[in-house]
Amino acid sequence: MKLNWGMIGGGEGSQIGPAHRLGALADGNFSLAAGALDADPEKGRAYAQRLGVAADRAYGDWREMLEGERGRADRVDLVTVATPNSTHFEITKAFLEAGFHVLCEKPMTMTVEEGEEIVRVAKASGRICAVNYCYSAYPMVREMRQMVATGQIGKVRLVVTNFSHGHHGNAQDADNPRVRWRYDPAMAGVSGQFADCGIHALHMASFIVGDEVDRVSADFASTIASRVLEDDAMVNFRMSGGTVGRLWTSSVAIGRQHGFDIQVFGETGGMRWASEQPNQVYYTPVGGRTQIMEKGESGLSDEAARLSRVAIAHPEGFPLAVANIYVDLAAAIRGEKRDGLPMAEDGLRSMAAVHAAVASAKDGGAWVDARPPMFRS
Repeated sequence: MKLNWGMIGGGEGSQIGPAHRLGALADGNFSLAAGALDADPEKGRAYAQRLGVAADRAYGDWREMLEGERGRADRVDLVTVATPNSTHFEITKAFLEAGFHVLCEKPMTMTVEEGEEIVRVAKASGRICAVNYCYSAYPMVREMRQMVATGQIGKVRLVVTNFSHGHHGNAQDADNPRVRWRYDPAMAGVSGQFADCGIHALHMASFIVGDEVDRVSADFASTIASRVLEDDAMVNFRMSGGTVGRLWTSSVAIGRQHGFDIQVFGETGGMRWASEQPNQVYYTPVGGRTQIMEKGESGLSDEAARLSRVAIAHPEGFPLAVANIYVDLAAAIRGEKRDGLPMAEDGLRSMAAVHAAVASAKDGGAWVDARPPMFRS
């Protein structure tokens, strides 16, 4: 039986909304049953109905949706929160407390304190609170994680990652509302580019290595003078197990398109993955030749094979990575255990790292503890 799914935000013209709808509906696990899709209530209601949502479940805002759904026998099983950053905490907390499972877009919250509260509320409610670190659901990223876990490259010494693009590099476009909010503290929080893209790279490092970021040293820059928050950042990090990390993230790297890649170097080998060629991992054993590992080929881990959707040499893109998050969410809601699903704890660690990086950048790159207070004891 399909699970009922509801969405908040992600309306017509949204960048992330279509990926969620394609991903959630791809495998027949969910049906779109309810939505509050737009800040404009009438636009949101109209768009939801065009997507097939019944009129009485096409809501004007999230509060109306919460009240409308909580008493229904066929209420939604999962709510996706795809609204501006500043609203994530309030909406996510309210739906968790009302007994709904939640998938929240990143960053999960604006503050560390809010993140710790979400972790506590999720635990107390017994509900799933997942965070959409969807790049971790690419099959070949799961293969890299498995290779590290099984010792195929030895102890990891170094991770180098970046998520850099040039789509906000035109100063003449700085007042475009779709760009401006990302550098406005009232809307985006304490960080711009690092909280927007850099935390994907930071989460990926932890995900593949199987270790957590312990401390950071950061340099932030606002290369377009009108921006309050950074549009370029370099963040060095150290992980609790001793791995050294280097991360660059930028939105003014004109000529780069998506620009998310990660390299992992161990004692006996190294690997590289790039989101623009997500079907391949370049693997080099120490003293050996570089090999190209291809999604769909024989001999990959069960996890990589499970999340591969189409035959070898056929590309799988971003919406199917999002779909893999929904596959694992559906399984978790039905009581199955799935390794690798990004949870509220991951969202909290990301926000703690953001605030630590901001503090470090203000203090000339000083090393700052990046662990959430609730995880330090």
